[in-house]
Amino acid sequence: MVENIVFGIGITALAGALAAVAGAAEDTESDIGSQGDPNSQVQLAPQMGFIHRIFNKAVAGEPPAYGLWCTLGAGLAWAFLAKDVNPVLALILGATIATFVQGVYATSGYLGRTASLAKFGQPVYIDILKSMLSVTMAHAFVAIFTTVAMCYLMNASLGHPFPLPLLGLVWGIALGAAGSATGNPFYGKERQYQNQKFGAGVPISASGNIVRYAEAGQRNSLDNGWFSSKLGGPASGVCFGLIVFLELWRTVLFEHIGAGWGAIIVGLAMILVFVVIDRWVEVYARKNYGPYTSAEEASS
Repeated sequence: MVENIVFGIGITALAGALAAVAGAAEDTESDIGSQGDPNSQVQLAPQMGFIHRIFNKAVAGEPPAYGLWCTLGAGLAWAFLAKDVNPVLALILGATIATFVQGVYATSGYLGRTASLAKFGQPVYIDILKSMLSVTMAHAFVAIFTTVAMCYLMNASLGHPFPLPLLGLVWGIALGAAGSATGNPFYGKERQYQNQKFGAGVPISASGNIVRYAEAGQRNSLDNGWFSSKLGGPASGVCFGLIVFLELWRTVLFEHIGAGWGAIIVGLAMILVFVVIDRWVEVYARKNYGPYTSAEEASS
C-alpha cells in the first residue's frame, strides 16, 4: 500500500513537471502566433490603418486548438502502441504528426486572415511566414509531446480508466485554457500596448493601435515570444503544472478512502481554500492600489 502511494506520488511529480513545460511552451507558441484573446487587436490593427509584421495565425481559441492537437497526438500514439511500437517512439511519432497538422493550420490561418485584410493594405510577408512557422511548430511540438507523455503516464502507470485519446482531449483543452487565462495578459496588454499606462486596459480610442516597433526595427512575433517566454510562459507553466499535480495528488492519496469520496471531498476543500486566497489577494490589491486613475486625474 505504502509502496503504491510512493510510486504514485513520483508519477504525479513527473506528470506535474511535464505539465509545467507544456504550459510554458503552449503560451509562447500562442503568443508567437498571436492566438487567443490578443488576436482581436492584431486583426483589427490594419482596419485602423496600422500595418504590422505580426504572425496572425489564429484559427480557434487556444482550448479547442490544443484539444485537437493533443487528441490527434494521443490518438496516433495510441494506434502505434497497439502495433507494439516502443512507447517513447510512439509518443514522439504521434506528437510529430500532430505538429505537422498544426503547421498546416497555422499556414492557412495566416494566409487566410491576411488575405481578408488586403483591402486595408496589409501585405502577406513571406519572410514572416517562413521564419515564424518553424518557431511556432517547434513550441507546439514541445507542448503536444509533454502533454501526451503526461497522459500516457496517467494511463499506463496510474491506471486511469480513460483511453489515451480521451485523456489527450481533456488535458489538451485544459492546457489551452491555462495558457489563455494566465499567459495572454502578458502579451495582449503588457506587450501589445506598452504605449499605454500600466493598468489602464485598452481605451476605445487605442483599439488596433498596437505597438509595431521593437527595440531595433519593426516588431515581429519573435520579439513577442522573447518577451512572453520570460513572463507569461513560466506563469502559464506554473498554472498548468499545479493543476495537474494537485489533481493527481489528491487522487493518489485519497481515492481509496470511502470508495473515492475522499478524493472528491479533498478536491472541494482545495477549491474553497483557493477561493479564500483569491478573494484575499483581490481585496488586498484594491485597498493598496485603488482604482486606475488617468494622467489628467493624477495631475489634478
